Amino acid sequence: MGSTGTVLRELRGAQKSAKGVSLYSRYVNRPAGRVLAAGAYRAGMTPNQVTLTSALFTFGALAAVALVEPSWTLAVLVYAALVIGFAFDSADGQLARLTGRGGPDGEWLDHVVDCGKMVLVHTAVLIFFYRFGELPSDAWLLLPLGFQLAAVVTFCAGLLREQLGKAAASARGPSWAVPAAPASPVRAVALLPADYGIFCLVFLLLGAPGAFRAGYAVLAAVHTLFLAAFLAKWFRELKALRAG
Repeated sequence: MGSTGTVLRELRGAQKSAKGVSLYSRYVNRPAGRVLAAGAYRAGMTPNQVTLTSALFTFGALAAVALVEPSWTLAVLVYAALVIGFAFDSADGQLARLTGRGGPDGEWLDHVVDCGKMVLVHTAVLIFFYRFGELPSDAWLLLPLGFQLAAVVTFCAGLLREQLGKAAASARGPSWAVPAAPASPVRAVALLPADYGIFCLVFLLLGAPGAFRAGYAVLAAVHTLFLAAFLAKWFRELKALRAG
């Protein structure tokens, strides 16, 4: 087993493409995940164990959002746990690529945890609104349900776009494959509002329920706009595959 420095250098060479990745994921979450992956490698952890560690931090933080009286201390702890959970979510794939121990089971588990996180985060906010939110109207309880719908549809539609694209490319043979476009700095900036790491920042406002509610509403509107843009883009791409 090599030194931590050696492992980190190997991990830097085992990164996914930067295409379609926001600045936060590229320059904050992936490097943090790289450090955690190196530590997990030194500790002898498997990628699946790292995935479950990510779930432990994330689900524990969200349980606190739903159950614990809001305070600024809670806000900092929840944010820290969500950020660490997100970094571990990056670390599991990096560790799998480094060790060659990835497989369908690990990819499945990772997506199950991601899907659970997506549903639970907005459920926790719904419970928070109901218990502690000081809502001006009960209609605000619909907001987390709408945000949850946008998040789940984006997640599922994106996975389907990826899988259908791969299936079409496989059916037409390797000569048909389209070369990957280089990562765009403009796109990396534009994707920041839709990045989960940026979304986590709103939980720093938990100590002020009104401010948290306003910040969450803004993010819900932004994610809904991104959903509309993504759906139109993916539909055009899949239609082009049929015509190509």
